[in-house]
Amino acid sequence: MDGRPAQAGRRACLRAAAAATLLGPAAWREAMAGKQAEEPLIDSVRTALSASIANSAPPKPSFARIEDRLAYLRWLGAMGDKLKPRKAERQTRIEFLETLWYESKRASLQPELVLGLVQVESGFRKYAISVAGARGYMQVMPFWARLIGDGNPARLFHMQTNLRFGCVILRHYLEREQGDLYMALGRYNGSRGRPEYPNAVLGARKQWLVAESVTPAATAASKA
Repeated sequence: MDGRPAQAGRRACLRAAAAATLLGPAAWREAMAGKQAEEPLIDSVRTALSASIANSAPPKPSFARIEDRLAYLRWLGAMGDKLKPRKAERQTRIEFLETLWYESKRASLQPELVLGLVQVESGFRKYAISVAGARGYMQVMPFWARLIGDGNPARLFHMQTNLRFGCVILRHYLEREQGDLYMALGRYNGSRGRPEYPNAVLGARKQWLVAESVTPAATAASKA
Protein backbone atom coordinates (compact mmCIF):
# COMPACT_ATOMS: atom_id res chain seq x y z
CA MET A 1 0.00 0.00 0.00
CA ASP A 2 1.24 3.51 -0.90
CA GLY A 3 1.91 5.44 2.34
CA ARG A 4 2.07 8.87 0.68
CA PRO A 5 -1.60 9.87 1.35
CA ALA A 6 -1.23 9.01 5.03
CA GLN A 7 2.04 10.94 5.22
CA ALA A 8 0.42 13.91 3.50
CA GLY A 9 -2.43 13.78 6.01
CA ARG A 10 -0.02 13.75 8.92
CA ARG A 11 1.91 16.67 7.45
CA ALA A 12 -1.36 18.62 7.06
CA CYS A 13 -2.23 17.98 10.71
CA LEU A 14 1.22 19.14 11.79
CA ARG A 15 0.92 22.31 9.70
CA ALA A 16 -2.51 23.04 11.23
CA ALA A 17 -1.17 22.54 14.75
CA ALA A 18 1.80 24.80 14.02
CA ALA A 19 -0.49 27.48 12.62
CA ALA A 20 -2.70 27.36 15.71
CA THR A 21 0.38 27.72 17.92
CA LEU A 22 1.61 30.74 15.97
CA LEU A 23 -1.81 32.40 15.96
CA GLY A 24 -2.16 31.91 19.70
CA PRO A 25 -5.25 31.74 21.97
CA ALA A 26 -7.55 33.62 19.59
CA ALA A 27 -7.24 30.84 17.03
CA TRP A 28 -7.95 28.21 19.70
CA ARG A 29 -11.08 30.04 20.82
CA GLU A 30 -12.25 30.21 17.22
CA ALA A 31 -11.72 26.46 16.87
CA MET A 32 -13.76 25.83 19.99
CA ALA A 33 -16.58 28.18 18.97
CA GLY A 34 -19.93 26.44 18.69
CA LYS A 35 -23.61 27.16 18.61
CA GLN A 36 -26.11 26.14 21.25
CA ALA A 37 -29.08 24.59 19.47
CA GLU A 38 -32.48 26.18 19.97
CA GLU A 39 -34.74 23.34 21.08
CA PRO A 40 -38.41 23.41 21.99
CA LEU A 41 -38.98 23.62 25.75
CA ILE A 42 -42.03 22.18 27.43
CA ASP A 43 -43.94 24.72 29.52
CA SER A 44 -42.78 23.35 32.87
CA VAL A 45 -39.10 23.52 31.85
CA ARG A 46 -39.50 27.00 30.37
CA THR A 47 -41.20 28.19 33.57
CA ALA A 48 -38.49 26.68 35.78
CA LEU A 49 -35.66 28.16 33.71
CA SER A 50 -37.36 31.55 33.57
CA ALA A 51 -37.74 31.55 37.34
CA SER A 52 -34.06 30.68 37.73
CA ILE A 53 -33.06 33.62 35.55
CA ALA A 54 -35.55 36.12 36.93
CA ASN A 55 -34.32 36.04 40.52
CA SER A 56 -31.79 38.87 40.66
CA ALA A 57 -30.40 38.45 44.16
CA PRO A 58 -26.95 40.05 44.45
CA PRO A 59 -23.92 37.74 44.59
CA LYS A 60 -23.42 37.89 48.35
CA PRO A 61 -22.88 34.44 49.86
CA SER A 62 -23.60 33.60 53.46
CA PHE A 63 -21.88 30.92 55.51
CA ALA A 64 -23.03 28.88 58.46
CA ARG A 65 -19.47 28.31 59.69
CA ILE A 66 -16.48 30.60 59.95
CA GLU A 67 -14.35 27.82 58.43
CA ASP A 68 -16.41 28.00 55.24
CA ARG A 69 -16.06 31.77 55.13
CA LEU A 70 -12.29 31.52 55.51
CA ALA A 71 -12.13 28.80 52.83
CA TYR A 72 -14.08 31.08 50.49
CA LEU A 73 -11.65 33.94 51.09
CA ARG A 74 -8.69 31.63 50.45
CA TRP A 75 -10.36 30.50 47.23
CA LEU A 76 -10.82 34.11 46.11
CA GLY A 77 -7.15 34.78 46.79
CA ALA A 78 -5.93 31.72 44.93
CA MET A 79 -8.20 32.29 41.93
CA GLY A 80 -7.36 36.00 41.90
CA ASP A 81 -3.66 35.20 41.55
CA LYS A 82 -4.40 32.84 38.64
CA LEU A 83 -6.72 35.33 36.94
CA LYS A 84 -4.43 38.36 37.30
CA PRO A 85 -2.73 37.93 33.87
CA ARG A 86 -6.17 38.08 32.23
CA LYS A 87 -7.79 40.75 34.43
CA ALA A 88 -5.18 43.14 35.76
CA GLU A 89 -7.50 45.44 37.75
CA ARG A 90 -8.00 43.96 41.23
CA GLN A 91 -11.57 45.14 41.88
CA THR A 92 -12.73 43.88 38.47
CA ARG A 93 -11.10 40.52 39.23
CA ILE A 94 -12.72 40.19 42.63
CA GLU A 95 -16.18 41.18 41.41
CA PHE A 96 -15.95 38.68 38.56
CA LEU A 97 -14.83 35.84 40.84
CA GLU A 98 -17.43 36.62 43.51
CA THR A 99 -20.17 36.59 40.90
CA LEU A 100 -18.93 33.46 39.16
CA TRP A 101 -18.63 31.58 42.46
CA TYR A 102 -22.12 32.67 43.51
CA GLU A 103 -23.79 31.75 40.21
CA SER A 104 -21.91 28.44 39.99
CA LYS A 105 -22.98 27.38 43.46
CA ARG A 106 -26.52 28.62 42.85
CA ALA A 107 -26.73 26.23 39.88
CA SER A 108 -24.94 23.43 41.80
CA LEU A 109 -21.91 23.62 39.51
CA GLN A 110 -18.22 23.48 40.39
CA PRO A 111 -16.78 27.02 40.10
CA GLU A 112 -13.56 25.65 38.61
CA LEU A 113 -15.60 23.96 35.87
CA VAL A 114 -17.30 27.27 35.06
CA LEU A 115 -13.92 29.04 35.04
CA GLY A 116 -12.66 26.45 32.57
CA LEU A 117 -15.73 26.93 30.39
CA VAL A 118 -15.33 30.72 30.40
CA GLN A 119 -11.65 30.34 29.52
CA VAL A 120 -12.47 28.18 26.49
CA GLU A 121 -15.59 30.06 25.39
CA SER A 122 -14.49 33.69 25.61
CA GLY A 123 -10.99 33.88 27.04
CA PHE A 124 -12.52 35.95 29.89
CA ARG A 125 -13.64 38.69 27.48
CA LYS A 126 -16.85 40.31 28.69
CA TYR A 127 -17.92 41.56 25.25
CA ALA A 128 -16.86 38.55 23.18
CA ILE A 129 -19.16 37.69 20.24
CA SER A 130 -18.72 34.43 18.34
CA VAL A 131 -19.26 33.92 14.62
CA ALA A 132 -22.55 32.22 15.57
CA GLY A 133 -23.66 35.30 17.56
CA ALA A 134 -23.09 33.92 21.07
CA ARG A 135 -22.35 36.65 23.60
CA GLY A 136 -20.32 37.43 26.66
CA TYR A 137 -18.21 35.45 29.08
CA MET A 138 -20.14 32.18 28.69
CA GLN A 139 -21.08 32.74 25.04
CA VAL A 140 -24.85 32.57 25.49
CA MET A 141 -26.90 32.50 22.31
CA PRO A 142 -29.38 35.41 21.99
CA PHE A 143 -32.40 33.10 21.59
CA TRP A 144 -32.15 32.29 25.31
CA ALA A 145 -33.07 35.88 26.11
CA ARG A 146 -36.29 35.33 24.18
CA LEU A 147 -37.01 31.86 25.56
CA ILE A 148 -36.43 32.44 29.27
CA GLY A 149 -35.40 36.09 29.70
CA ASP A 150 -36.91 39.48 29.02
CA GLY A 151 -36.24 39.30 25.28
CA ASN A 152 -33.35 41.78 25.35
CA PRO A 153 -30.14 40.05 24.14
CA ALA A 154 -28.06 43.15 24.95
CA ARG A 155 -28.35 42.20 28.63
CA LEU A 156 -26.21 39.14 27.92
CA PHE A 157 -23.20 41.47 28.09
CA HIS A 158 -24.00 42.26 31.74
CA MET A 159 -21.62 40.20 33.88
CA GLN A 160 -24.04 38.64 36.37
CA THR A 161 -26.76 38.16 33.76
CA ASN A 162 -24.38 36.35 31.42
CA LEU A 163 -22.95 34.13 34.15
CA ARG A 164 -26.42 33.35 35.46
CA PHE A 165 -27.74 32.41 32.03
CA GLY A 166 -24.68 30.30 31.28
CA CYS A 167 -24.81 28.42 34.58
CA VAL A 168 -28.57 27.83 34.37
CA ILE A 169 -28.23 26.59 30.78
CA LEU A 170 -25.38 24.21 31.66
CA ARG A 171 -27.38 22.87 34.62
CA HIS A 172 -30.36 22.37 32.27
CA TYR A 173 -28.16 20.40 29.86
CA LEU A 174 -26.76 18.31 32.72
CA GLU A 175 -30.29 17.36 33.70
CA ARG A 176 -31.13 16.60 30.07
CA GLU A 177 -28.09 14.30 29.94
CA GLN A 178 -28.85 12.71 33.33
CA GLY A 179 -25.68 14.05 34.91
CA ASP A 180 -23.31 13.16 32.06
CA LEU A 181 -20.96 16.15 32.11
CA TYR A 182 -19.17 15.15 28.91
CA MET A 183 -22.39 15.09 26.89
CA ALA A 184 -23.79 18.19 28.63
CA LEU A 185 -20.69 20.19 27.67
CA GLY A 186 -21.03 19.01 24.09
CA ARG A 187 -24.66 20.13 24.07
CA TYR A 188 -23.64 23.50 25.52
CA ASN A 189 -21.26 24.00 22.62
CA GLY A 190 -23.60 22.58 19.99
CA SER A 191 -21.18 19.72 19.31
CA ARG A 192 -22.81 16.91 21.31
CA GLY A 193 -20.96 13.62 20.93
CA ARG A 194 -17.69 15.16 19.71
CA PRO A 195 -14.67 15.14 22.04
CA GLU A 196 -12.90 18.43 21.22
CA TYR A 197 -14.98 20.83 23.29
CA PRO A 198 -15.56 18.73 26.43
CA ASN A 199 -11.88 17.81 26.49
CA ALA A 200 -10.89 21.48 26.15
CA VAL A 201 -13.16 22.59 29.02
CA LEU A 202 -12.15 19.72 31.30
CA GLY A 203 -8.51 20.42 30.50
CA ALA A 204 -8.96 24.10 31.31
CA ARG A 205 -10.71 23.20 34.56
CA LYS A 206 -7.54 21.48 35.79
CA GLN A 207 -5.73 24.83 35.63
CA TRP A 208 -8.19 26.29 38.15
CA LEU A 209 -8.36 23.44 40.63
CA VAL A 210 -6.78 24.18 43.99
CA ALA A 211 -6.09 22.12 47.08
CA GLU A 212 -9.17 20.92 48.94
CA SER A 213 -8.14 23.00 51.95
CA VAL A 214 -8.88 26.24 50.11
CA THR A 215 -12.03 25.10 48.31
CA PRO A 216 -15.22 26.47 49.94
CA ALA A 217 -17.91 24.01 50.93
CA ALA A 218 -20.45 23.38 48.19
CA THR A 219 -23.31 24.28 50.54
CA ALA A 220 -21.95 27.69 51.45
CA ALA A 221 -23.84 29.75 48.85
CA SER A 222 -26.93 31.58 49.96
CA LYS A 223 -30.01 30.44 48.09
CA ALA A 224 -31.37 32.91 45.55
